[in-house]
Amino acid sequence: MAAQSKQALLPPWGYAIAGATGAVLANAAVYPLDIVKTRLQVQIKEKPSPESSSSTTPSPTPSTHYDGVLDAIRKITDAEGISGLYNGLNGALLGVASTNFAYFYWYSVVRTLYLTTSKTTTPPSTAIELSLGAIAGAVAQVFTIPVSVVTTRQQTQSGSEKKGLLDTGREVIDSEDGWSGLWRGLKASLVLVVNPAITYGAYQRLRDVLYPGKTSLKPREAFVLGALSKALATIATQPLIVAKVGLQSRPPPARNGKPFKSFIEVMAFILEREGVRGLFKGIGPQISKGLLVQGVLMMTKERMELLFVILFAYLRRLRDERLKKLAERMAQSAKGALPVVVK
Repeated sequence: MAAQSKQALLPPWGYAIAGATGAVLANAAVYPLDIVKTRLQVQIKEKPSPESSSSTTPSPTPSTHYDGVLDAIRKITDAEGISGLYNGLNGALLGVASTNFAYFYWYSVVRTLYLTTSKTTTPPSTAIELSLGAIAGAVAQVFTIPVSVVTTRQQTQSGSEKKGLLDTGREVIDSEDGWSGLWRGLKASLVLVVNPAITYGAYQRLRDVLYPGKTSLKPREAFVLGALSKALATIATQPLIVAKVGLQSRPPPARNGKPFKSFIEVMAFILEREGVRGLFKGIGPQISKGLLVQGVLMMTKERMELLFVILFAYLRRLRDERLKKLAERMAQSAKGALPVVVK
């Protein structure tokens, strides 16, 4: 019942704005980690072979190889300056805002619909929460994945290749995929809706278990729940995340410019050259970013929702007062217009 009453406090767009605001602030704060994890995930470490070790012909490997988070930060700043850690920031924040707005809007819609049509008074089960999150995530991805594709390209550009959001978008469109290139990785993204589904499903379940009946969490409580739920989702879906990044970025030099056609092809390519560990590369910064982003996002979202509830209550009170005054004036005017009856 607590969840049901909480859902009625705000309209869907109120939850959407609160979620998008929290996501933008959180991602802006840890954006360098996003750059690092993306570059770690797209690099391919070739397995040494007798032929390559004896040959004098250099193999087509990237000019810069990163040996971890700190090494990546050092090499990026040395080559591109501090601004290199914020390459593609505008597009990333646009994508984060649009994706989270769409996700929270549809999640609020489908969850409210479920709660109002359900005959049970108990909170939704974990399976139901995951299903609701998956539906909302799928709808959000269809509309927002082009921004994600362009942002991934920007994040993997070197200092000499830097392009703006629109120029990078044109580069994607001018490739062999054409306009459909803006939806590269859509299938992987639709599969990856299980990530936010696991995240927010776990968040709701942990909230119901640890803080039953609470309609507003303290910042510390929201941060802990958000961080824990995101860590679980990241570990479960990391191979798919790596495959999606590989699909949306430029093909590695070993592919001779030939793009991947599916996330299964990306995973097979990585397994052949790096083994199973390659599917979990970049998981350190991925989890660190996820913990911070999800913690700050949920903490900010809870505060924003509370502010919206207060604002809406204030606006409703103003509206009621104005309607009351208007009714009184109309009553007085009607009373003064009545004819005087003389007996």
